[in-house]
Amino acid sequence: MKKLSLLVVAFLLTFKLAVADEGMWLLPLIQKLNADVLKKAGLKISAEDIYSINKSSLKDAILIFGGGCTGSVISKEGLVLTNHHCGYGNIQRLSTMENNYLRDGFWAMSRQEEIPVPGLSVTFIDRMEDVTAQMNQALKDCTTEADRARVIAATGDEISKKAVGDNPYLRARVASMYGGNMFYLVVTKAYNDVRLVGTPPSSIGRYGGDTDNWIWPRHTGDFAIFRIYADKDNNPVAYDPSNQPYKPIRHLTISLAGVKEGDFNMIIGQPGRTTRFMTSSEVKEQRDIVNEIGIYARTIYQDIVQADMLADPKVQLQYASKFSGSSNWWKKWTGMSETFAKLDVVNRRAEEEKAFEAWVAAHPTRQANYGTAIGDINNAVAGRRDLRYQQTYLTESLNRMEIVSFAGQLQRFLPILEKGDQKEIQDFITGFRSAATRFFDNYNQPTDRKICVAMLRLYAEEIERADQPSFYQTIRNDYNRSIDAFVNDMFAKSFFATSAKLEAFLQNPTAEALKNDPAFMVNTSIAQKAAALAAQIAPFNEQVSKAQRAYIAGTLERNQGKALYPDANSTLRLTYGHVKSYVPRDAVEYNFYTSHRGILEKEDFNWEFEVPPRLKELLQNKDFGRYANAKGELSICFINNLDITNGNSGSPVLNAKGELIGCAFDGNWEAMSADVIFEPELQRSISVDIRYVLWVVDKFGGAGHLISEMTIAR
Repeated sequence: MKKLSLLVVAFLLTFKLAVADEGMWLLPLIQKLNADVLKKAGLKISAEDIYSINKSSLKDAILIFGGGCTGSVISKEGLVLTNHHCGYGNIQRLSTMENNYLRDGFWAMSRQEEIPVPGLSVTFIDRMEDVTAQMNQALKDCTTEADRARVIAATGDEISKKAVGDNPYLRARVASMYGGNMFYLVVTKAYNDVRLVGTPPSSIGRYGGDTDNWIWPRHTGDFAIFRIYADKDNNPVAYDPSNQPYKPIRHLTISLAGVKEGDFNMIIGQPGRTTRFMTSSEVKEQRDIVNEIGIYARTIYQDIVQADMLADPKVQLQYASKFSGSSNWWKKWTGMSETFAKLDVVNRRAEEEKAFEAWVAAHPTRQANYGTAIGDINNAVAGRRDLRYQQTYLTESLNRMEIVSFAGQLQRFLPILEKGDQKEIQDFITGFRSAATRFFDNYNQPTDRKICVAMLRLYAEEIERADQPSFYQTIRNDYNRSIDAFVNDMFAKSFFATSAKLEAFLQNPTAEALKNDPAFMVNTSIAQKAAALAAQIAPFNEQVSKAQRAYIAGTLERNQGKALYPDANSTLRLTYGHVKSYVPRDAVEYNFYTSHRGILEKEDFNWEFEVPPRLKELLQNKDFGRYANAKGELSICFINNLDITNGNSGSPVLNAKGELIGCAFDGNWEAMSADVIFEPELQRSISVDIRYVLWVVDKFGGAGHLISEMTIAR
C-alpha cells in the first residue's frame, strides 16, 4: 500500500505540462499542475485568483446547491444562480394548484416576497487539504479491505474533528482520490435559510422537455435564482423573518460580451461521479445490468406516471419532480448504451488493458504490484453478476412502490416503540409528521396502486422464485398468486395509505400494529432481501476495490509526465477548454450557439415546446437591448468542450477573466459515454447564455431590480 502511495506522489512530482481540454482538476493542485497550461490555453487571471486559502478567490463564490447541483453567488446581497432543473423539486414543493410556480414562474418584487424553501441548504467549500500521509500512516498495517474501510472511516473522522475544532458552523469529511491512493480533507460551511427569488415558467426553464434533454441544439432557459440569508454576524442560522441577506466573501462579476468560437472557458463546480478507470468487464456490467434494467423498469414506471399526469393537472404537479428525475436517468442510460456501441468503448477499454498488462509483464516489480489487478477485477465482476442483476431489479422495481418506501421511514420507529420511552416516541412523531405532510402533498394513491401492481409483476417475471423476498410467498399462498388482490388488500389495510389512517396510528402507536401493517411488512421483507444481497456481494466488491486501487496506481506510474486527474467524487473541480462547434455525423455540423429564432421555430402544440404568449411577443419584437449579441440576436445557449458530469448542473461558466458568461446544465447525446471515457472530438457541455438569463429576468419577468444588484463588467 505504501509503495502505491509513493508512486502517486512521484506522479505529481514528475508531472509535465500537457495541454488537454479533458479533465476535472482539483483546485488546490492547479497552481502546481495547471497554472502554465491554463495561461497558454488563454486564462488571463492567476491560479490563486481561482483558489486561495489566504484571500478571497473564485472558489468562494461557488457552492453546492442542495445535495446534487452547483450554484454561484452573483450579488453582494447573496443572490444565487443555479439551474431550473436543480431547483425543480423545491419549486414543485412550494407550488399549489392556486400558485403553480412550475407552470407560471415566480418573481419576487421585494425581499418580503421571497419564499423560504424548507429543507434546502447551500454549502461553501472553506478549504481542501491533502491528508494522504496521515491516512497512509493509519492504513499501513491493514491486511483486509474490511480493516481498511474501518480505518479510513475512523481516521477520517479524527482528521475531520480536528480540522473543525470548536467552530459550530464548519463540517468536514475526508474524500478518497485515485481509487484510494490519495485522500483530501474537505472543510465546508452550510447555510440553510435559502429563499426562492425568481424562476421562469417550465415552458422556458424546461423548454424542449424530455425530447430535447441531452440534445444539442438547445433553447432552454435552464436557470433559477435564490437568495441566502444569515444572522446579523453573517453566520448560518435557521430561517427567521429577521435574518439578513448573506454577505459573500466573493461574488461573480457578470460579462455581457458573450462568446465566440475558440474563446477560453472554464467551469468551477462539484461533478458528482465519473468512472474513467473502468475496465471493459465493468463497462459491460454497466451496459447489460445497470443501464438495461434501469431503462426497462423506468419505461414501465414512467408510462404509468405520465398517463396520470396528462389526465389530471393535480397529479401533473404532484409528480412533476419525480417524473423528471426518473426520465433524466432513463435517457442518460439510453444514450450511454448507444454511444458505448457506436464508439466501441468495450473494445477500446480492452485494448488499454492489454497494453497495461504488457507494460506490467516487462518488469518484475510491476508484476508484484499490479500483476493480478485486471484479472482480479474481471473475476470479481463475473462473480457478482447475478447478484448485481438481482440488486438492480430490487432497486428499480420494488423500491418504486411509494406506499412501501414511505412505510420504511418508520423502521427506525419500531425499536423506539419497543423500548417504550414516551418522550422518545413523541419526539419521533413530531419530526415524522412534517415528513408525512410532504409525502401526502405529493402523493396520488390511484397512481401508486398501478405502480405497485406493475413493479411487483415485473420483479416476479425477472427474478427466480427462490431469490424473491419472503412476501412473494404470501402472495402465492394467501392470494392465489394474484398480485392485484394482494395490492388491493395492502391499500385497504395499511395505515400508510391515507393521511387520516396514519394520523390515527400516530395518536396511539404500538409496535405490534406497526409490525403487522402490510406495507411495513413488505418493506421489512424487501429490506431483509437487500441486506442479504449486500452481504453476498460485499466480498466481490472488496476484491474489485482492492484491484482497482492497484490498477489506478499502475496507470499513474505508467503515465508519469502526463495529465491524469482523479475521478469525480463530489469535490470542487475546475475544467477548462474552449467554445467549439462540432460535427456529430457525416455532412452535419453544429454551430456553437443557438438564438431566439430556434425557440419560435420549435414551437408546437406539444407541451414540451409550448412558447408562452408574452415570450413569443417579446421575441418577435426583438427588443433585446444590451442583451443582444453582435448580430442583433438574443443568444440562448452555447457549447464548449469542457469536461462535466452530473453535479456540475448549475455550475458557472467563466471567461478568461473569471467573469460569468453562462450556467452549465447538460451534456450532448453524441458523447453520453462521457462518465466512462472522454471523447475530445464529440464531447460538449451545454450552457444557457447569461444574457438570455438576464433578459428573461428583466424583460419577461419584470424583475429588473435583481439586475441592479448584480455587478456587470464594463
